[in-house]
Amino acid sequence: MHIRFIRTLLFTAVVGVVLSCMSASAFAAVGIVVGFAPPALPVYEQPICPGDGYLWTPGYWGWGDDFDDYYWVPGTWVMAPEVGFLWTPGYWGWGGTGFVFYDGYWGPTIGFYGGINYGFGYFGVGFDGGRWDNGHFFYNRAVLNVNVDNIHNVYNTTVDHTTVSRVSYNGGEGGLTARPTAAEEAAAHDRHIGPVAAQTQHVQQAHANPQQRASMNQGKPAIAATGKPGDFKGSDVVKASEAGGRYTPPANRGGTAARPENNAATAGHVRDLPPAERPAAPNTGDAKLDKKYQKEQQHQQQTQDLVQRHQQQNQAMQQRMQAAPRSGGRPPSR
Repeated sequence: MHIRFIRTLLFTAVVGVVLSCMSASAFAAVGIVVGFAPPALPVYEQPICPGDGYLWTPGYWGWGDDFDDYYWVPGTWVMAPEVGFLWTPGYWGWGGTGFVFYDGYWGPTIGFYGGINYGFGYFGVGFDGGRWDNGHFFYNRAVLNVNVDNIHNVYNTTVDHTTVSRVSYNGGEGGLTARPTAAEEAAAHDRHIGPVAAQTQHVQQAHANPQQRASMNQGKPAIAATGKPGDFKGSDVVKASEAGGRYTPPANRGGTAARPENNAATAGHVRDLPPAERPAAPNTGDAKLDKKYQKEQQHQQQTQDLVQRHQQQNQAMQQRMQAAPRSGGRPPSR
């Protein structure tokens, strides 16, 4: 009991040091890694806003490591946890050896979300769906579905987003090439909080529904959006009108497929992957920008090395504990 407690404290301390050195965009370095890209974003309509103070959180593809498949987390309206807070969506990004998911968060400004065009105000950069003013959220009717009979704090500003992409990930083959702006980097360091309890329960409900899995719905989920978190059977449920593209996962990678061995598409923890190759030095033609990107690469590599080193030490400690003889009965008298 005491040894386990000490080991937990050690893990917490080391991870705390690691996270203090990482930007918010690097948090997924200790999460799940998937060897193939998520499906394209489906096409769906936005359910009407249920009331004043609700903010839109777009749908996205999650990963179920217990059934080896992507599953759709419906877009939904969520009450903002604090006045002035906005939602920065999560996104999938190429991590050098696979795709990793960067969690979304609430904060005073919108951060980087991979350049993904989630629609409904989230067109790749920032948020054009509304703004806070004197403690009230004002909705942009040009991009959000709001009933003005119930919600009066609205405005109408047309947003030009003629280029529509259904790509759901950043980097890797076929992925978006967007990079965070200085403002988005600053937002990552602002005070922010993760998903609220209602959002977490919403994700869990989507995870538990086999019909939300990409292998079952072929990228066209029956529950694409909901009026409120977790309300998967309400009258405001919206189904996708079409898939964003053809879903062709690698062989043996479905919700009911057997887990393959030695398959490059296998998903797991970062520690299960072979060491990533050192990235090539950036060469954009702008020396100042190249230096910035190279510094980011070095920082990320140092963070990954530190996490892997700690995991190896933790495994060694566990092996020593298992090998140590266990004494029974009363301790010997002195």
